[in-house]
Amino acid sequence: MSEISVTERLRLKKNADRRLKAGHLWLYSNEIDTQATPLKTFEPGAQAVIEAANGKAMAVAYVNPHSLICARVVSRDPNVRLDRSLLVHRLKQALGLRERLFTKPFYRLIHGEGDLLPGLIVDRFDDVLVVQLNTLGMERLGEEVVAALDKVLSPRAIVFKNDSSGRRQEQLERQVSLVKGELPEQVLLEENGVRFAVPVLEGQKTGWFYDHRANRAWLNGLVAGKRVLDVFSYIGGWGVQAAAHGASEVLCIDASGEALERVAENAALNGLTEQVAIGEGDAFEVLAALKADNEQFDVVILDPPAFIKKRKDIPNGERAYSRLNREAMRLLGRDGLLVSASCSMHLAPERLMECIRGAVRHQDRHGQVIYQGHQGPDHPVHPAIPETAYLKALGVRVFRD
Repeated sequence: MSEISVTERLRLKKNADRRLKAGHLWLYSNEIDTQATPLKTFEPGAQAVIEAANGKAMAVAYVNPHSLICARVVSRDPNVRLDRSLLVHRLKQALGLRERLFTKPFYRLIHGEGDLLPGLIVDRFDDVLVVQLNTLGMERLGEEVVAALDKVLSPRAIVFKNDSSGRRQEQLERQVSLVKGELPEQVLLEENGVRFAVPVLEGQKTGWFYDHRANRAWLNGLVAGKRVLDVFSYIGGWGVQAAAHGASEVLCIDASGEALERVAENAALNGLTEQVAIGEGDAFEVLAALKADNEQFDVVILDPPAFIKKRKDIPNGERAYSRLNREAMRLLGRDGLLVSASCSMHLAPERLMECIRGAVRHQDRHGQVIYQGHQGPDHPVHPAIPETAYLKALGVRVFRD
């Protein structure tokens, strides 16, 4: 058992404890009474007791004085510390939920604040765990995270995939390393009855996006006999599943040739080589080229990377989402289905709906929203932290009179 003594105090300004009382786990640097407790005196990553303006202890958090979010709460009990014992407890709580939700060991095990472990992401691929330590406070506990995962799950291998853009804001280096065990020749998962090989070392994020599992399952029931276009396909999560569920033909588009090689491998893994084709290129350019060739599809899937990473990106990002949906709709037949997704936290659901509305009218068509999806239950939303609800997916019937 690791023991971390917390003697530091971080005091809030008057009335700056409202969000904390409401359940939020973040504290911003402009909420700190820096006269009483100067942020610059804190060692980055150290833990501190959070005090209200009247000196009452409210919580324990880890601190990064160089970040806008200068403290992240790990417990509301001022006597508790984020150590191996608490990590094991929270891991067991998270595992209990996932084992109720899923019959097979393929899921997001820890979803940061949603599982009360800010800065920590763990994706499970059976006996291989891929970990992201996205904050300085969690980085300092890397060895404890490994020990806790080992105690709870005894995995064959643990990978640290510490290459997220968020680490830059925490002044952390980006690096990828195998920290325990040996990786099998192929890291495999199964989702909605379809198998995938996952590039956990060189792929995007942890190698896979479990958050769309339920949205893919919904679409899988509607693709039999259809011609499907999967834009921003990555390694085929949407497209290969569509083929496995009866799509007559699937074209997967991505800017990464390496990702498309994985699409081909995953199609072969499921005996779907004949149904799945690949095309490399910029999404907007490929959509325009397909239109110029008079191609038509029954289903178009748009699952782009985040066009809006910061608030200042919102105007340009919304224009990009609008343009993307317009171009995609041009490729649908008289009565087609568009799946339009966004993982941009800063794009409000009603703004994605507005992008769809504008695109439908631009094409002089009708639209019916028949599905509204979000992240799966292994990506739990913290009710006090709107930022944890980031994923949106709309299923839209697009048709002419």
